[in-house]
Amino acid sequence: MTHVEIEPNILYFGTPVVLVSTVGVDGNPNLAPISSAFWLGWRGMIGVGASSQTVRNLRRTGECVLNLPSAHQADAVDRLARTTGTTPVPESKLRRGYRYEPDKFAVAGLTPVPSSSVAPPRVAECPVAMETVVEAIHPIAADDEDLCGNILCFEVRVRKVHVHPEIRLPGTTDRIDPDRWRPLIMSFQEFYGLGGKLRRSELAQIPEHLYRSPDVDRARRELDVRPAEPDGRTPSMTPTA
Repeated sequence: MTHVEIEPNILYFGTPVVLVSTVGVDGNPNLAPISSAFWLGWRGMIGVGASSQTVRNLRRTGECVLNLPSAHQADAVDRLARTTGTTPVPESKLRRGYRYEPDKFAVAGLTPVPSSSVAPPRVAECPVAMETVVEAIHPIAADDEDLCGNILCFEVRVRKVHVHPEIRLPGTTDRIDPDRWRPLIMSFQEFYGLGGKLRRSELAQIPEHLYRSPDVDRARRELDVRPAEPDGRTPSMTPTA
């Protein structure tokens, strides 16, 4: 098969959708869909437009929850499309038809539930929710004066992982069943799900515990030493860095 040369405007070859929940300066939660994310160990990288309310909240608080919707939440995610928590709406978003929306959870029809280690709420309907803190901010396209500052990548460290019981691998306490987990995928702006497993993977034969990150134990240590609130909940902690 011979390749042909093209110049696509976007390179979204298929990535999981993430609903990022943060807390605004008024104490109200914000919820933003993104599809630029990946994980290594208990670290994640998320790419977000610099003019978004999510970026403002992340810079100020250093906390967020990465909620992973399944294919069943496609309608809810789509209701958040072209909404922003920023007012006035940035010119670049106005051109794309965005509108200001102060209550993203209500618009999406999703339910906020309290997190255990950070202030932003989790999304009850999402099968996976990861409570995280920001460890570093990486600019994108620093070499180009026209692009620099438009997009930022946030390196986040996971502190707590919450999952719906039905996607946990039977007989285990710390593994996800890939046959039951069906993430919502965005490919060239369209929603897709996963099909069945194609074949046996050699990498899957490696025991998962051999990939365990030191950040797992770090999160345990941090949370174990913190005093509990009168209601028994652990207070959120905002990093100083």
